[in-house]
Amino acid sequence: MASFLVSTLTAAMAASRASYPGRPPAPQPTQAKQPRNPISRRQIEAVASRSVAMFGLVFGAQTVPATLEQMNLLRPGWALVFVIAIYGGLLVSVVCSIARRFVREINTYIAAVFLLAMVAWPFVTLNPQAVAAERPWLWYLCTVATACAAVAFSSWVATGYLFVAPIAYGIVRMLPSGGGKSIESAGLDVAYAVVLGGAVLLIITLLRQASGSVDTAQSTALSRYAHAVRQHATELERVQVDAIVHDSVLTTLLSAARAYTPEAKELATRMAGDAMGHLKDAAAATPDDDATVSLSQLTQRIIGASATQPAPFELRTRDIEPGSIPAQSAEAVYSAAVQAMVNSLQHAGDEGVTRWLAIRGSADGGIQVDVGDTGSGFTLKNVPTERIGVRVSIIERVANAGGLVRVDSAPGAGTVVSIRWPRPQLPDPADIVLGEVTA
Repeated sequence: MASFLVSTLTAAMAASRASYPGRPPAPQPTQAKQPRNPISRRQIEAVASRSVAMFGLVFGAQTVPATLEQMNLLRPGWALVFVIAIYGGLLVSVVCSIARRFVREINTYIAAVFLLAMVAWPFVTLNPQAVAAERPWLWYLCTVATACAAVAFSSWVATGYLFVAPIAYGIVRMLPSGGGKSIESAGLDVAYAVVLGGAVLLIITLLRQASGSVDTAQSTALSRYAHAVRQHATELERVQVDAIVHDSVLTTLLSAARAYTPEAKELATRMAGDAMGHLKDAAAATPDDDATVSLSQLTQRIIGASATQPAPFELRTRDIEPGSIPAQSAEAVYSAAVQAMVNSLQHAGDEGVTRWLAIRGSADGGIQVDVGDTGSGFTLKNVPTERIGVRVSIIERVANAGGLVRVDSAPGAGTVVSIRWPRPQLPDPADIVLGEVTA
């Protein structure tokens, strides 16, 4: 039976190890509402669209008198179409920018309608050969059109539109219906429109690039944080499984290998069932469990475990304040304290050794458990790496639960294992001197 039990437990351990890396990640906490970022790409787009819409509305209002004066120069039907198409688009752009809906579409419409109106100007005037006294009223909206193009299009397309629209106006300006100006005079108007529209395009482009960099940096930081959280959860599970293997499975295997009597075999069978139950519980547990355990319950549980040990532990409990800690942290403190007591019984010696268990509250509302003896002691740095009792079952287990362990020991001077939860904000200078503290 002993060999069968050993093979069964070995298979269970192999199955647990094989399934461990492939387990689905622990459920992620519900994403909290992100703080409003004033320079995110979305915010920049909203500010730019609203600014251009208000800018166009103001310039459009200033152009109304010139538009009314030149209505008699155009064919009546086309004059009405121009007014409704352009001014209606400016009004709709204000609404869209506030509602954050169809912003690119309406700005694309305004830029396209302006360019079509400018190209159609010589063909819709009543007398294309008559020299106009004033520049066409569309001139006053040229910068508005280039600003709308900067919002609607990419930087390269908007740059192309920045030159196309003013050049189209320059050509119209040199025609009789546009005033019949010389190329130098029309060139000055074109240069003015390009410079003013270019300034708007440059500002919007720079703001987009800056906000894009911020968004990229934020996305990278969140991705790295999520990766760190997954790694931390994986490390917690690894330490938990390693501790269970050391505390339960290996002990069960040793007991099964030495079970020659019916009573020993029955005990080994029960131990095997308990070990497999521990492995199943570890597979089902999640690091983000919200359950809590009161400090008094944790204290009584540790005291109860000390009472079942083969050798007595002197109890020194005091200052246990009302409070609670997360269930995962409580389990880590309890398991580490039990393992410290087991290590003391196994390695400190028997003759004339005094053992004690001290439990007290901490100033930050946590708990501190001290397991000490006057036995043979040891040097922590000299413990072989394959011995995982202190390193994994005590130090790493508590550290991953948010606590801290200090091992104060020396050959012939006894051992004191201090388990603290939560981890102190400022380390004890003695901890730094010893160099045997894992945070």
